[in-house]
Amino acid sequence: MQPQDAVMPGGIGPYRPLRLLGEGGMGQVHLAVSPGGRLVAVKVVRPELAEDAAFRARFDREVRACSAVSGAFTAAVVDADPAAPVPWLATAYVPGPSLQEAVAAHGPMDERTVRTLGAGLAEALLAVHRAGLVHRDMKPGNVLIAGDGPRVIDFGISRALDGTVLTRTGTVLGSPGYMAPEQVAAPQDAGPPCDVFALGATLVYALTGRGPFGTGSAASVLYRIVNSEPNLDGVPPGLGPLLADCLRKDPAARPTPEQLLGMFGAGSAWPPPALWDDLRRRATEAAALAAAPPPPVRHQTTQPKAAPKPTGGHGPNRRRVLGLTAAAVGGVAGLAGVGALVEQGIGGSGARHGAAPRGSARPTGVAVRKEPVRGDVPI
Repeated sequence: MQPQDAVMPGGIGPYRPLRLLGEGGMGQVHLAVSPGGRLVAVKVVRPELAEDAAFRARFDREVRACSAVSGAFTAAVVDADPAAPVPWLATAYVPGPSLQEAVAAHGPMDERTVRTLGAGLAEALLAVHRAGLVHRDMKPGNVLIAGDGPRVIDFGISRALDGTVLTRTGTVLGSPGYMAPEQVAAPQDAGPPCDVFALGATLVYALTGRGPFGTGSAASVLYRIVNSEPNLDGVPPGLGPLLADCLRKDPAARPTPEQLLGMFGAGSAWPPPALWDDLRRRATEAAALAAAPPPPVRHQTTQPKAAPKPTGGHGPNRRRVLGLTAAAVGGVAGLAGVGALVEQGIGGSGARHGAAPRGSARPTGVAVRKEPVRGDVPI
């Protein structure tokens, strides 16, 4: 991890950017530090999108969704300003890889480790659903491996159970390979069971290094999800039937997160031993960046564009979501007290995070998540 010139000049709200973690078609995620020395990950949308009232409404909704969810294995929002000239969202930072990165670097995980992983993800989904939300984009790139357990991140396309949807009629938001059949065919019917389907597909990836519906164009993968049975070759017999139940075509036939908590059984110590060096290195390097003196301030020569006037009430311009203090967020900190989560989510994960290859064909009427073009995290 090295400082980069690509960080934003000045600050993002009260936060001083340290390093660009990743960027994509809709925004950037920066590692930043608070005035009190707390490491955070700050998501910043692109200025041109900030001028789009519909996008602002979606971003404001994302802030509300993230702030409504709390739990040991979910994201905690630290701060946000959806009404800023360039809207941003800050969460605590965890120096850990995504599940996609971990499997790519160290190979598939063993059954006991995946049982622990599965129980953590089920508990995370329970917290999401109790908040009245559906995640709708569970996948290996949206699961982080922290020192004290997995973290489910990216509520960028979550929807409220009351049926409020900000997408256009006839479109589907999600990531090919991890979307439930009903999410593909009728997005308005994508309720909590679609998250259980995605959990099953994510655990198949953790065990085998591949998704249960193969690779190829988005259209071909989505076709297999709707019409073919999952490929569970390589899944241990002890988990095969359980994951097959999670991947059933009929949403009503899938287990609930509450039921899953009692089905994964005894797991293993966490984190996987192969990841300890990686976790320590990330924690050490992030702490060193935070402790380094700030660079000279570069003054802006042009004035930023004013935020468009809101069409409805969104509260004050600056929102301390949930009123979380640094100490409160520290309760879910990872190694050496350095952070708890990289919240990410304005788009989807790229090839290294298990998304369809760049340039894959996309089926008509399906809005596939945008891939990042650089960095460590999806945007």
